Amino acid sequence: MELNELKLICASNIISLRTSAGLTQAELGAKLNYSDKSVSKWERGEAIPDAFVLKQMAEIFGVTVDHLLSSHDAWEAPEAEVQKDAPQYSQDHIIAVSVLGIWTMALTIFVMFWLADHIWWQIFFIALSLSLLTWLILDAVFKRTKHLPFMIAAFVVSIFVLFYVLMLPIGKIWQIFLIAVPAVVIVYLSCRIKIRPDKGAKTVKK
Repeated sequence: MELNELKLICASNIISLRTSAGLTQAELGAKLNYSDKSVSKWERGEAIPDAFVLKQMAEIFGVTVDHLLSSHDAWEAPEAEVQKDAPQYSQDHIIAVSVLGIWTMALTIFVMFWLADHIWWQIFFIALSLSLLTWLILDAVFKRTKHLPFMIAAFVVSIFVLFYVLMLPIGKIWQIFLIAVPAVVIVYLSCRIKIRPDKGAKTVKK
């Protein structure tokens, strides 16, 4: 049996057992101390887990390692490939519509107060924080994590700015921005925390 064929057989078995167990790729990866990207790579047949991981999988699904490496059904394409032709919505447009909706609402409220002879310009700073929060949530939902640390940091800064603006009638308290600096650093570093596999516990490939 060729290596490529073995990869496809193993991929099909992992997909079948994982879906039967009701696990997502992320949940299976967490049990194996791997990321969902690694599980996705296995299920696409691009790589095959090492012996230690195969043994862990066998224990999780209640099968033997031989079962994972033996052909049972025809090759099943990963879910992403099966749904490749399904209609998909533009994530950028969804985010843009959501953010513009918030600003439209803020502008409407501003105009209503303006017509009542009251200028409430702080509403735009509230809209800024809500826009960043909405953008952040949608990025997380769409699993667009590339710029997630920067989005969270921007949202944290916007909260400090909003607090400063709302407190202007009481007095300028610019000192709160001193707190914003370590807060942003903590948020950024927290987003960089990743679970690393225990390399010492793995079986070395021959």
